Amino acid sequence: MLRAGEKLVLATANQGKKKEIQALLSGSGVELVSLLEYPQLVLPEETGSTFIDNAKIKARAVVAATSHWALSDDSGLVVDALAGAPGVHSARFAGLDASDTENNLKLLEALAEVPDDQRDAAFVCVVVLAAPSGEEFVFEGYCRGRIGRQLIGSHGFGYDPLFMVAPDYSLSMAQLSPAEKSAISHRGQALRKLRQWLGGWDLALKSF
Repeated sequence: MLRAGEKLVLATANQGKKKEIQALLSGSGVELVSLLEYPQLVLPEETGSTFIDNAKIKARAVVAATSHWALSDDSGLVVDALAGAPGVHSARFAGLDASDTENNLKLLEALAEVPDDQRDAAFVCVVVLAAPSGEEFVFEGYCRGRIGRQLIGSHGFGYDPLFMVAPDYSLSMAQLSPAEKSAISHRGQALRKLRQWLGGWDLALKSF
């Protein structure tokens, strides 16, 4: 079990994500650090075929390089009518350096002939907590919705402007406030499961 005083290395250099996880672990006594404190550590390419595979690739690399506990996540969009695509390729659906807009436009093109009631989709997030002993703990979160026909809303990022939130599909994820998004998001769900597993601290989560 991860205990107070131990170091937990987050498999990202993103300081915003670090702050979000710190909110989750506040009061635990765990020392959370990002890859900015390990500039020599370069994460391997995410070659896995599933979100779990990719999250484990990152977590294992961090444990091997630091000998500390590691926390990683992988997430994306799965669309039923596209047999689960873009899936693990969500960030590069329209190409390696594709922008959010380019990815969204490609998704709209791929679904152009698909009826509204067959455009079901889900955001998926997998969080992996890996121990130096080799133990790995997996936490998953899902948010169901439907892909709209135009970009709506100015909040969020990625596919949020196209993702119409279940059950009534009246609002896109990009129309929700950070707090509203956190309450239902795939990442928020996965992290809440992690929090409960770590001991169920009664903490207020920031937006994810």
